[in-house]
Amino acid sequence: MFNWLQPSIVNSHCLDCFAGSGVLGFEALSRGADAAVFIEQNVKTVKNLKQNAVVLGTSNVSVYHADTLSWLRSVAKDKHLNRHLEKQFDLVFLDPPFHSELLAESAAILNSSGCLAEDAIIYVEHAVDEIVALPENWYCLKNKRTGQVVYQLFEYRATGTTMPEN
Repeated sequence: MFNWLQPSIVNSHCLDCFAGSGVLGFEALSRGADAAVFIEQNVKTVKNLKQNAVVLGTSNVSVYHADTLSWLRSVAKDKHLNRHLEKQFDLVFLDPPFHSELLAESAAILNSSGCLAEDAIIYVEHAVDEIVALPENWYCLKNKRTGQVVYQLFEYRATGTTMPEN
C-alpha cells in the first residue's frame, strides 16, 4: 500500500481517521509526511498514540480524542475559521471498523468538510462483502482485493471538476 502512496507522502499533511494504533499515520511520517493528525475515540488508544509520538520523537503530530464523524462535522461547521487545521489534508487514511457503515458517512462528511486539498489522496479499506457508496468526485486510482479486504486509493477533485476518462 505504501508503494502506491510513496509519490504522495513527502511534504504531505496527513489525516488518520479511526487511527487505532496509528500505524498508517506514523508510517507516513517516517516516509516524509510533514505532519499527521490522528482521530481516535478510545481513550487508552489515544494515550498510546501520544506516547508513541513522544517515543518516535515526532513533534508534528496532533492527536484528537474524538469520534471521527463528530470531529469531521466540527471541521465542516468551522471551515471558515478552521480552528482545527493548520492547512488542508493532502493524504487521508479511512479505515473504519468493517461492517460499521462508518466508511460511507465519514467519506461524505470529509468530502464536504473543506479540509481536503485539491488532488488529495485518500486511502480506503473495507470488507469485500461491503458495498460502499463513496463521493462521485473521488477518482479511483488503484483498487486491490486481498482475501476478505478491499484496498482502494482515490484522488479527491473539488465538485465540478471534470474527471479524466478511463
